[in-house]
Amino acid sequence: MFPEPISWHSPRPWLATAIILLLLCVPLLSQWAGSSFYLSFATRIVVFAIAVSGLNLVLGYGGLISMGHALYVGLGAYVVGISAANGLTDGWVQLAIALALAAAVALITGLVSLRTRGIGFIMITLAFNQMFYFLAVSLKQYGGDDGLPLSERSVLTPLPSLDGKLALYYLCLATLFIVMYLVWRLVHSRFGYVLRGFQANERRMLAAGFPRVRYQLSAYVLSALICTIAGMLQANLTAFAAPSYMSWQASGELILIVVLGGMGTVVGPVLGAAILLVLEELLSGVTQHWMAIMGLAILLVALVSQKGIWGALRRREGKP
Repeated sequence: MFPEPISWHSPRPWLATAIILLLLCVPLLSQWAGSSFYLSFATRIVVFAIAVSGLNLVLGYGGLISMGHALYVGLGAYVVGISAANGLTDGWVQLAIALALAAAVALITGLVSLRTRGIGFIMITLAFNQMFYFLAVSLKQYGGDDGLPLSERSVLTPLPSLDGKLALYYLCLATLFIVMYLVWRLVHSRFGYVLRGFQANERRMLAAGFPRVRYQLSAYVLSALICTIAGMLQANLTAFAAPSYMSWQASGELILIVVLGGMGTVVGPVLGAAILLVLEELLSGVTQHWMAIMGLAILLVALVSQKGIWGALRRREGKP
């Protein structure tokens, strides 16, 4: 029931430490390079890492392939956008509204989706995702298909104004570290072991008397709340809320990042977000066929390790 002790003879703790230090030093590197683009780009990576950390809770540790988690990213973004359009810019109130709305939606969609298994679960989460996508498109008073520009960013008194890129970056980074710590604590608790037990052998866990829906629904709702927070930060980063945030392609991209970085690991989603977005930025500037090259790179990772890049490091250490 206790977490695995850290072995500094392994490359993983050193790599995790290097990633954390690099993230902390991004503003200095951006200033040294003389371009604020790198700071904005790093903020985007961090926001994606928050969202995929939430998805990883149900995908990597619960074995539930959800094609609907972009729905919650979109919900968070639209709560910020719609409330700002109506004169409500208090970030704490926006956060309360977004979390309450996301919890209600996740509870309903989760109860329906968890009545099925496998492809049924995937298709139902996808269906809910598309329902809310078309709902966002139909909101003509809030931009419809064109999206909703943010009239004013969230005001999180007493925190610094989010109009400053540095303040927004460190808020996103602090949120990411909190989410990673909470996920780490959760998966090494009794709840986490039961959740992973259902992924490994559902029949045995049911025979032991553990209620499947209760544990998986709790993980599903919690993961939805994390994605909602990422959506709020995304809206403040781009000063925009768009239906594309909750498209099925966005949900697929979140799954891709989790798989690339390493399912069932705390650092894997962060690594996956950084690698995918950096490759996308570099390759798109070289060729218009960058998606084909990206596909080959992802295929190579999948062939080398079924648990992504972070999982490949575990295999080198002789761990499952």
